[in-house]
Amino acid sequence: MQPVERSTVEGVDYGWVMQTTFVVTILVGAPIVALASTQVALPTWGARVAFAIRVGAPVWFVTAIAVYTYAKRTKAGDVVDAD
Repeated sequence: MQPVERSTVEGVDYGWVMQTTFVVTILVGAPIVALASTQVALPTWGARVAFAIRVGAPVWFVTAIAVYTYAKRTKAGDVVDAD
């Protein structure tokens, strides 16, 4: 069995930022899009998709910036090697 590769991250761990952004955007963004959609008539699937993109993209962008800023300030995502 091949050993697992390890890396030493200097600065921001972008893998952690991407994974955290994905999870937080789904947990926070999906309810925001769902609540916002109750105020708009969305008669077709195309309208629904366009609305989800128009509302979801800014939510994703704000979440990504917030997670990156958090990681940069707190060294979040740093893995302590237990060997």
